[in-house]
Amino acid sequence: MIPLLTRYGAKVAAVLVLALGAVIAVNAVTDDPAEQDAQHPSQAAADQQAEAEEAYEEVRYLHVNYIAETAGADVTVKAEAVGDYALDKAAGLDSAQEEADQAAEEAEAAAAANANPTSVDIPASCEEYSGNKATGCAMALDAGFDLEQVGCLVALWDRESGWNHLAENSIGAYGIPQALPGPKMESAGSDWETNPVTQIKWGLGYIEGRYGTPCEAWNHSEEVGWY
Repeated sequence: MIPLLTRYGAKVAAVLVLALGAVIAVNAVTDDPAEQDAQHPSQAAADQQAEAEEAYEEVRYLHVNYIAETAGADVTVKAEAVGDYALDKAAGLDSAQEEADQAAEEAEAAAAANANPTSVDIPASCEEYSGNKATGCAMALDAGFDLEQVGCLVALWDRESGWNHLAENSIGAYGIPQALPGPKMESAGSDWETNPVTQIKWGLGYIEGRYGTPCEAWNHSEEVGWY
């Protein structure tokens, strides 16, 4: 029995060996080992992983370049914008400075005009005058007017009569203030025809009552030629 099994097992083994050899031979003749390795599931997975990594690196490279390029462009745009803003700001400051300088000049001119609105000569004191002008200056100050108003009064009555208390024109105006008619000044004194003090007193009262100040009376005379 045992010899029979042994012979049978030997045959089976021989058959298996022959079959295996045939398979190996066929593979050796028909198959490429590299192709077989490439078709192996683990190799295919490795290839896919490598391709994915290569694609990722390419996308990443492009993305990084894009960021760098756009960031650079953006910085340039921002730099240009900042430069334009700085120029506009500087121009605005220059314009504002010019306007401020002009406003200062106008304010200075206005202050000068207010300081001397009538552009008359303003005396430093009544000592600059003599005769009837010196008397008129002292009386104007006593009446509450300042030296600027005195300057206007001097200019006004220089034009009217030259401070001549005997001056008379063709229509009957008389004296230093050229009262029309002359006898109006009698309200200040009966000696109105010959006394300059009486005429000045009346003239100051008339100016204050009608114009408020000698400078307002002078301005009116400048505009229309009389007061």
